[in-house]
Amino acid sequence: MQYRKFGRLDWEVSILGFGAMRLPVKGEAKNIDEKQATRMLHYAIEHGVNYVDTAYTYHDGESERFLGRALGRGRRDRIKLATKMPSWLVNDPADLDRLFHEQLKRLKSEHIDFYLLHNLNRDHWAKTKEFGGIQWGQRAVEAGKIGQLGFSFHDDFELFKEIVDAWDWPFCQIQYNYMDVRNQAGARGLKYAAAKGMAVIVMEPILGGRLVNPAPPIQKIWDRARRQRSAADWALRWVWNQAEVSLVLSGMSTYQQVVENIESAESAGIGVLDQQEQQLIREVRRRYKKLAPIPCTRCGYCMPCPHGVDIPHNLNLYNEGLMYGRPDLARRQYGFIKEKARSASCTQCRECEPKCPQSILISEWMPKITGVLAEGSPYPR
Repeated sequence: MQYRKFGRLDWEVSILGFGAMRLPVKGEAKNIDEKQATRMLHYAIEHGVNYVDTAYTYHDGESERFLGRALGRGRRDRIKLATKMPSWLVNDPADLDRLFHEQLKRLKSEHIDFYLLHNLNRDHWAKTKEFGGIQWGQRAVEAGKIGQLGFSFHDDFELFKEIVDAWDWPFCQIQYNYMDVRNQAGARGLKYAAAKGMAVIVMEPILGGRLVNPAPPIQKIWDRARRQRSAADWALRWVWNQAEVSLVLSGMSTYQQVVENIESAESAGIGVLDQQEQQLIREVRRRYKKLAPIPCTRCGYCMPCPHGVDIPHNLNLYNEGLMYGRPDLARRQYGFIKEKARSASCTQCRECEPKCPQSILISEWMPKITGVLAEGSPYPR
């Protein structure tokens, strides 16, 4: 296993972290296959992984309880444990203590090494400020209940910059992969946080599994590589190639994935990909984008919608379901959108269309998106 300095902290982290969000299950998400998941976790620790990540809501709350059991027998002191405050469930300052103490009980731990304010976006950041989330975290650090306080993020770069500048954070967690260079915090956010001395943890390095089984046009590009690798290996190596990245989290679902990801981590590194390999990845990115039927660049000129529809997000979800051959994931993500922001709320007023630089007929796409993502219709051929 290789290790990197964790921002400005006097500690080195394994470049691969064990994410406990996609553990093997028996049926429902809350029914973790504990025997298999324990085998995976222990193998990772025995092979040098020293960062384990979970959250209050993972596996309907069972992920934290599983780790509380599986990290016994001396393994807890061999890793740094991270979990997260569900910011959307905080409706009163008292909720911060209540939720945190519940997590300590679940994890059978006296303290949390790395604690994150979870899924900060514009709404959750507003609640965090209103209820004093950072001040609460500072007090918990001073009391020895938390080692370091950070945040995980899902929104645009401008908000990311605002949050980074709001406090002297030691670390953060962002979604980042070769398809998300300009999405969310993106490459700008990665470099901005790292320049401030923050450790940057990368989640979704293979975009929730979307980059694992590429369509034939994509696979043909990978097949041209001098060194043959799996699509997942290419995606992980691309992230590790960047010096600003401290740690890559992988939400592994099988024992074989753990073995393969550890093998990748042992030979990856900063600047290891040569120019031809980096060009190959850029070509894969361009080819994926050509598979998108809607030419949306997410510029946001169409916003705000007078009826509250999140136009770019709906267009992007529809595109991703087709690009990556995963309409199931696109439909699941559609279900997470606030009801008024879904395509189904579009009234076809057409106010957005003159503003679109790509001349997208948004009012015609919205009912199509609703049919596929909300009603389960197949993508049109």
